[in-house]
Amino acid sequence: MGDVVLCAKEGTLEGKETAASGVCFFLLAEVDSTWSSGRSFVSRILRRRKKPADSFEACFSASRTKNAEPSQISGMSTAKEKKRAKKMKNQPTSVTFPLDGGPSPSEIHFRNGGDGAPQHKKQELHFENSQQSFSRQKASHEMPKYVMVSPFVQARAAEMKAMLKAVKQKSSNTLVFQSLPRHMRRRAMSHNIKRLPRRLRELARIEAEKPEHQKKELPKSKCRKARRRHTNLVVEFNRRQRKNIWLETHIWHAKRFHMVKKWGYCLGDRPTTKSYRACYRAMTSHCLLQDLSYYCCLELIGKEEELLTALARMCNVDAGPTFAAIPCLAGKRQGALTLYQIDRYPEDALGPVTFMWKPRDKIDSTSESRQLWIWIHPTFKQDILAELKRVFQCSEPTEVCNPEPGVTQEENQKDITENIGQKRKKEDKEGEMVVPVKKIIGDGTRDPHQPYCWTSQTTGTVIRDLTMEILRYRLIGPLSHCVLTEALKTASVQTELDSTASDINSWWAEHCRNPDLMVLHNHQEAIFELLQGLGSSDVPSGTVLGLTVGDPRVNLPQKRLKAMPDPEKYKEGENVKQLILEGVPPKCAQSFLWDQNVRKNVIDNKMPEQDLNHLRSKLLVPGTHLDLGPQESKIPILLVQEPGKLAGEDRLGWGSGWDICLPKGWGMAFWMSFIYQGARVGGLQEALKHSLYKRTPHIPHDYPDSPAGIQFAKVLESNLLETFKRRPPAKRANYVKHGTLAPFHCPWDKLTQDWEARNKANGKQVPTLDSEAYTTEERASCGPSSGACMEESPVASRLDQQTETCSQNMQMEEERKVTDLHKRDEVTSSRAFCVLRSRKLLRQVSVWCRSTSGRNRRVQHLASKLDLTEDALLPIFQHYPRALVWVSLSLLKKGSPELHTMIFIPANEDLLQLSKDHDFCGPQEPKHSDRFKSKMSKRKGRKKREHNGKVTGSSASNTMNVTPAKHEDLVLGLWLDPLPDLTSHCSRALLGFVTQGDFSLASGCGEALGFVSLTGLLQMLIDQPADKKGLVLLRNPASLQYRFARLTVEV
Repeated sequence: MGDVVLCAKEGTLEGKETAASGVCFFLLAEVDSTWSSGRSFVSRILRRRKKPADSFEACFSASRTKNAEPSQISGMSTAKEKKRAKKMKNQPTSVTFPLDGGPSPSEIHFRNGGDGAPQHKKQELHFENSQQSFSRQKASHEMPKYVMVSPFVQARAAEMKAMLKAVKQKSSNTLVFQSLPRHMRRRAMSHNIKRLPRRLRELARIEAEKPEHQKKELPKSKCRKARRRHTNLVVEFNRRQRKNIWLETHIWHAKRFHMVKKWGYCLGDRPTTKSYRACYRAMTSHCLLQDLSYYCCLELIGKEEELLTALARMCNVDAGPTFAAIPCLAGKRQGALTLYQIDRYPEDALGPVTFMWKPRDKIDSTSESRQLWIWIHPTFKQDILAELKRVFQCSEPTEVCNPEPGVTQEENQKDITENIGQKRKKEDKEGEMVVPVKKIIGDGTRDPHQPYCWTSQTTGTVIRDLTMEILRYRLIGPLSHCVLTEALKTASVQTELDSTASDINSWWAEHCRNPDLMVLHNHQEAIFELLQGLGSSDVPSGTVLGLTVGDPRVNLPQKRLKAMPDPEKYKEGENVKQLILEGVPPKCAQSFLWDQNVRKNVIDNKMPEQDLNHLRSKLLVPGTHLDLGPQESKIPILLVQEPGKLAGEDRLGWGSGWDICLPKGWGMAFWMSFIYQGARVGGLQEALKHSLYKRTPHIPHDYPDSPAGIQFAKVLESNLLETFKRRPPAKRANYVKHGTLAPFHCPWDKLTQDWEARNKANGKQVPTLDSEAYTTEERASCGPSSGACMEESPVASRLDQQTETCSQNMQMEEERKVTDLHKRDEVTSSRAFCVLRSRKLLRQVSVWCRSTSGRNRRVQHLASKLDLTEDALLPIFQHYPRALVWVSLSLLKKGSPELHTMIFIPANEDLLQLSKDHDFCGPQEPKHSDRFKSKMSKRKGRKKREHNGKVTGSSASNTMNVTPAKHEDLVLGLWLDPLPDLTSHCSRALLGFVTQGDFSLASGCGEALGFVSLTGLLQMLIDQPADKKGLVLLRNPASLQYRFARLTVEV
């Protein structure tokens, strides 16, 4: 370590000053390892004061030259000069390294060892060397006579502190071991300090203690074995389904399906494998399985007359069978209808429901308490439940659904804090350790803390929410009953209980002692076996069959099979014919599933899977049938026949099947039994295609007059619009140029308003729907060769001021016309639109839509009685001025309709061209001009000028006043609200929209389902010739090509 001495005259340092100076320069001597940076810093500080700086510079020079080599005294070589230049590269200009002076021969002698002179001789040599260095200073700087060390050190304490900080601070981001040459580095130096040289270990230790170099502590998560324990899995699964409830088959679906979160549930949307055609083949020739447990079940208990009286206000006989239908009221059939708000038919629809009455215990007893189940889609549940409570005057809740304490996350965290390092176990009431089970509480459409049972104070009617209490599976296909009969076996008679477990099947043993109930059970078993030889469409629609079966896990085969009918077992006889004609007797519809106590007993006494596998392992011959005896569970179920295609003349009965209702907790047991018998599983997309091929309305697409349908349309529009905006304008369709006013939604309200106004404007005269019937003003606003559209082309940067003002005036005039038209339509519309569901009127329209070439004798006889005249249509226009008709469409030639495809009325020349050329696909729509493109260009130019600062404050304020706020929502390629007249915007009159469409594998052509305006449909049928009745044109939103299609009204 270099020596530093105080340079002053003799006798100037005395006592305490000498000690202070020694302390001061001892601190300076500690920085020899980084001498260059420390010395330069001190030189930079002390040069600010001339007299002390010279003295200390000389001291530093003397001390530095003491350790210099002889070659440095005489001069520096080229390499040394480069090294020094590199060192001085980033130093300030005030920092200098003196090159003059050097060590004396005696200093060199003592440094290299010498003859070992005593210490006091070295100090004298040091003092002499310092005196010589002082004598070499410039003559202009005079030497101070004495230095007061204490004031001098106190005045420069802050400077020395900054110097020590600068010495200790690194000048680069390199680590300590990176300062070594490459051949001395080792990989272990980064984590093992002892691998470094001793002189660098202390620095490495200090560096390793810094926070940025500390290793981040990983979260203390459990190992996979602990996480996969049943107890921890149940807690984790319950936490993950707080917002979206899981079905009992969720984990099975999650491994094989694309999952979506809808209606408060997590549901399987479509399989991850390519199974589109395979699912269609299953629906057509075998069996397709779907989980419908997300459907909500509402239970109504009360007197039959009071229930029928109240429910009659929410439906109408004109729309079809109601709750009072005789087969449904007897409990042998399942009914279906559409509910409305109280006394609001045909407006204010709530949604479709299916219902089942519990069969009567006593015949011809109407005063007894009856039980009714109403199955509702979760989108319509809240609206229908609120209306039911209103019609029955229910206000006081009797039961509240509280979450189980064993499933909550808060108690789980509490157990963790109380028992750290111990296994979390739970105790039952008797103090025994038990494993918590998954408790399904409520559903995604209800708060678990809200009541689920309401009682009417006036009538005593009870409304109970049984959602997720009863599971529902659907099997679609002609062989669905073969799957049921192979997977399920009827329960055996049991009169004695097991001594070890008396609670298991106690209800079943009690009923087996009743001979009347045993006769009923045998009758149900005979019908169930008899149905094996029949197809699912051979039984009357909505047939209900009650049954009690054994544990389906016992009947699982070793390998997956494909259930097929056995011709030997099927013998056509009187019983089969009676079953096909009359269906299941009402008494066979009885089931213990209606009893809440039985359901609870079946759920609580289910044999665990672990115990069942343990019994299987004890079999002498593996794979043989396992006979559980009295320990086998008995499960009550309900089988409901799901009708197939009922309307039309082709593929009658296609898509029929069976629904099975069973108590909760047994979902996976029945699910795996059906899969092992060859059933293929489908998701929400397969259900959508099933309704399309069957030509039935799908929920909630085809219910636009209900609140849930309107909300669904808004969500769908926002999703499609967001997807549209993600693509650049050059990579997406310009719907303005295609003449598509609403590509992402169906403006039913606007469509019915326009047809109502058009009908009133025409009066009793039936308009001709030719392309020449449109005025020149409409063609100027829509056509591709209009002058206004030419003036509204995108403006250039140097457009003349007069032309720009003229185009702005024309645009404002057109906007004023559109706004006036919109206001006129709002005044004209006195009530909202509705969907026509009157069976009598739909039959009339269905007959009128059929051409003479496709009519049979019966249809021709009906058509002769129902003449399509103006006088016959006037009452319809008065009662249904703004009604929609649900229709099915089938393309004549090639083409595949899409969502929101537009339905148009063909012109006369289109029908003539089709008569001449049968290969004529359809006309083309002239390309429209984009009237909003000029506004977009102006807005972009204005923003660009404002960004560049070329717009003054006054002009900017005027611009903000002139530009309407709605122009800020302009999207290139889309129309802005309010929309112009929908019926006359294109060259053909718009009739309606498609809600779902695709190429149908069942019919081999493009098919679609949608709605059309009743007023426009009747006017089209009057104008069309007899052999061309029901022909319309379809055009996709992003296409200009029209295609012919056949329109039919399914009743």
